[in-house]
Amino acid sequence: METVLEIIKNQFVWGIALGLLITFFVWKSGFSANRHLKQENKRIQKEADELQGHLNTQLKINAVGNESLTNELKELKDQNENLRVNLSTLQQKPDKAELKHLHITEAAVTKMREQAPGFATAWEQAMRAAEEDYAGAESGFSKLVKKVIPKLGGSSEKSSVKTIEVEEV
Repeated sequence: METVLEIIKNQFVWGIALGLLITFFVWKSGFSANRHLKQENKRIQKEADELQGHLNTQLKINAVGNESLTNELKELKDQNENLRVNLSTLQQKPDKAELKHLHITEAAVTKMREQAPGFATAWEQAMRAAEEDYAGAESGFSKLVKKVIPKLGGSSEKSSVKTIEVEEV
């Protein structure tokens, strides 16, 4: 027992014991920090995987939505082109040209009666004015008004025909 007491009283032993004690606390602290960092790393990796999954889902949803919008836009463009071609075809038909001429002539006759009956120059001026009015009415708000409310936008086809029939009698 004396040897143990002498060893404990030695300063070198106290230095080693103190160094070992400090080393133990540092090692324990490092071990705890390493374990904590591994747990934190696992938690962050799990969150990153969840966020990646959410991002992939969102991108798939957006891709499907964009694809459907692109397809719908393509269909609408095709439909618009078909309608434009149909409209130009319908405007080229003889019935449309005759109806146009009928409207122009009716408007010109009406203006001619108001201005000066019997003068050829006045008739030509009235015909040109009626053609300009008809061209303006075909491409704009007046055309829409005539289609929606025929009596408000001008005379309709039926009233034009009736007016001409009455005038001929």
